[in-house]
Amino acid sequence: MRLARRAARSIAVLCAAVALPLVASVAYAESAPIAAASDVASDLKFSQFFKSPIGPAGLELSDVLRAADGRPVRLVGYMVAQEQAKPGRFWLTPRPVRMSEHADGEADDLPAAAVTVLLDPSQQERLVAHRDGLVALTGTLSIGRVEDESGRVSWIRLQLPAGALEAQSAAAAQPDTHGHRH
Repeated sequence: MRLARRAARSIAVLCAAVALPLVASVAYAESAPIAAASDVASDLKFSQFFKSPIGPAGLELSDVLRAADGRPVRLVGYMVAQEQAKPGRFWLTPRPVRMSEHADGEADDLPAAAVTVLLDPSQQERLVAHRDGLVALTGTLSIGRVEDESGRVSWIRLQLPAGALEAQSAAAAQPDTHGHRH
């Protein structure tokens, strides 16, 4: 019986010694900001945009997306193939999408997680050629309702810095370790 009590005390002391740093690190993690106050972009996934499951109020922006507002983020998605591209912007989505604006008008297939990608103000007149496959973009995220000059409303935008598309194109043109281009 005495041996059992000693063993129980030893286990309790060991558990306390292990649990204390763990509790302290969890408490620190909960109080720490989601992203450091630096210019380092954090990865953001389309699956993190909305609360899940969808509630009675419909889609709601997630806490992760709200925390990324105004911060640099890296998004990987598909550039929307547009029939009538608009200068200075394009859309990025979690799946490939082809829009036929002339035939479909406002009845397009953009998913709720579509991101309006805005070029640097110095490139507002530039038309961006469509690229097939996944595209990785880094810029400053902004959320909230914004209506453009055509009446289209966006809720999520990614503002690219100057030269972002050139850097992305250069990275895609470099061969990978197997000699294939990205």
